[in-house]
Amino acid sequence: MKFEIIFAASSLGETARGITEKFGVNWPQFFAQVVSFCIVAALLYRFAYKPILQVLDERKKRIAESLQQAQKIKEELAKTEAARQEMLARANAEANKLIEEARAAAAKLQEAEAKKAIAMAEQIIKKAHEAAAADRMQMMADLRKEIGRLVVETTIKVTGKVLTPEEHRKLIEETNRALAA
Repeated sequence: MKFEIIFAASSLGETARGITEKFGVNWPQFFAQVVSFCIVAALLYRFAYKPILQVLDERKKRIAESLQQAQKIKEELAKTEAARQEMLARANAEANKLIEEARAAAAKLQEAEAKKAIAMAEQIIKKAHEAAAADRMQMMADLRKEIGRLVVETTIKVTGKVLTPEEHRKLIEETNRALAA
């Protein structure tokens, strides 16, 4: 078994050597290139990749902070909007209350003015009735005088005699009694 392993190892080694010779691999140059690649990779990692990752991490943190700020602003805006809506609702309720109070006051004032107008109209009607009654009384007095005068004149013309002042007065009084009845 040891022989097979050695044979396999030597066979594998020969195959590898054959391939490397066929492709023209120069081992010292290959190791120098590997070392150069590792140095360049380390320098890139140290001076390029790390700062870029750091900038990306900072940007990720700023974006996360901005999202948190935006969420806080959104919540505050929602609270402010709710407070504004509440204030509007209270203002509308107050305005409606004031409108109702104004309507009630206007109705009371209208009712008071209507009563006042009715009272004034009743006073005017009462004064008009009193004035009409006074005018009627005055007209009746004037009418009695005129009728009395006409009766006296008619009597004088019909009878052809001159009446004394005492007869004038009696005739007028009789006529007034007849008119009053």
